[in-house]
Amino acid sequence: MKKVVVFGGGTGISNLLSGLKLFPIDVTTIVAVSDNGSSTGVLKEELDIPAVGDIGKVLLSMANVDQEFTDLLRYRFSKEGTLHNHPVRNIMLAALIDTQGSLTEAAKYMAKILNVKGTVLPLTEDRVELVGMTKRGVDEFYGEEDVSLNVKKIARLHYDKEVHISSEIKKKIKEADLIIFSPGSLYTSILPHLLSCEIVSSLKKAKAPLMYVSNLVTQPGETDGYSVRDHVDVLNSYLEGRKIDVVVANSGEVDKRIKKKYLDTENKLTVGLEDIEETGAEVITGDIFSIENEKIRHDSLKTAYLIFSYLMNSEEKDS
Repeated sequence: MKKVVVFGGGTGISNLLSGLKLFPIDVTTIVAVSDNGSSTGVLKEELDIPAVGDIGKVLLSMANVDQEFTDLLRYRFSKEGTLHNHPVRNIMLAALIDTQGSLTEAAKYMAKILNVKGTVLPLTEDRVELVGMTKRGVDEFYGEEDVSLNVKKIARLHYDKEVHISSEIKKKIKEADLIIFSPGSLYTSILPHLLSCEIVSSLKKAKAPLMYVSNLVTQPGETDGYSVRDHVDVLNSYLEGRKIDVVVANSGEVDKRIKKKYLDTENKLTVGLEDIEETGAEVITGDIFSIENEKIRHDSLKTAYLIFSYLMNSEEKDS
């Protein structure tokens, strides 16, 4: 069975994983833990634990249990009080960190409960914060929320401390047949993985190709005006000599009404496929979007099928 490692966080990776779980591949998901907003930020501060929000979302996207149970874990307390706005999954993971001893073990225990096919691992057990350095070399922006609001003023990202990566993650990267950077917030969900020297070093040694599944639209404040090529260039700038080998991007035509809605807002449709090959990356395109509640989202099945097809084609070339 082919082994795939996926890096990411937030909504983008959840959509991707809900499709990948339908195919006969061994998926390991590595999730950033630097979020400091909403419920996650409160628990992180009060309990002195890594961010649990994105780990919880990923686990639910890969769950193979009754829908009513996953709905329960997604439920957010709405009444005012100490539990206000906390989803049940975050409370559960926080409790499991205490009982199991670490976020890694908490995620593995919750994966058993949810009958997850695959492995979900936090990037690190350290409680870390994103730091944005200005062009003047000053560390000025602290925390994911502050970084997200000030990307245009930031020259480089790093963490507030050295992060430690488990031997299990390094082993997964070494054994992978394909390594994927998922769709999601470029600066706050994807790049945080590449701020670890140990991760970048492992990627440089990895034999597996590096794939980027491109965002469908830009993110206001973070990637205004970015093309797909711009996203790839930013990723390459943090890979220290290693480069993205494959880019999966949408080529389907978006309905004019939906397109106008996006073009009338700050969320622009990502364009610029023509010059990606100049980076040395192979480009794979397809009609991989769907419309959910008037919003453009990756079609989980179509996107996963393109990735699985690439894996199978690579196997045929190697044989």
